[in-house]
Amino acid sequence: MGRPREFDVEEALDAALRVFWRKGYEGASYADLTAATGVERPALYSAFGNKEALFRLALARYDERYLAYVPEALARPTSREVVAHILYSAADLHTRHPDHPGCLGINGALAASDDTEPVRQALIAARAAGEAKLRERLQRAKAEGDLPETARPEALAAFVMAVGHGMAVQAKAGFRRDMLEAVAEQALATWPKPRARARPKAKAKAKGAASRASR
Repeated sequence: MGRPREFDVEEALDAALRVFWRKGYEGASYADLTAATGVERPALYSAFGNKEALFRLALARYDERYLAYVPEALARPTSREVVAHILYSAADLHTRHPDHPGCLGINGALAASDDTEPVRQALIAARAAGEAKLRERLQRAKAEGDLPETARPEALAAFVMAVGHGMAVQAKAGFRRDMLEAVAEQALATWPKPRARARPKAKAKAKGAASRASR
């Protein structure tokens, strides 16, 4: 029988998550991971697999613990509230931890070699899935009249994602939360207004005219 593990797996995974969040996938060395977790490399990979497997587990943990604001946002009653919740929550998350600012998904793939292509593709897929959910929510908003007929939900979803990703990069570069919130406010200032609805009197007048014309 093998020796039992002498470390807390959950704590080790959290420590690895912080390393990847701070340094990205490729920037996180084996020495960084073992120093942060306090676990020697053989035991670390016996528990989690190789570096890629450990990163994927860390990414899942990040999604579970830090991105709950996304489904919360999608449940908001208007498209503008959806986007406001996403952007302001992102500004908070990206600046909440001074020792690892920004976003794990963005930091993890800013620099990648050919050897790390599977990780880059996993991060691209995760971002695409998030964008697809937002696009579907904005399509519903348009169908409900919460967005004008001229609105393009796919372009709006891409715009929100681009702003959010840019905020993550700025946070990594040292931007403070108040500046990121100002960026969010600027983005929201351009958000399309709901479809104009006919006033009750105008509707009644139109109905009366149609009735007279049918006589």
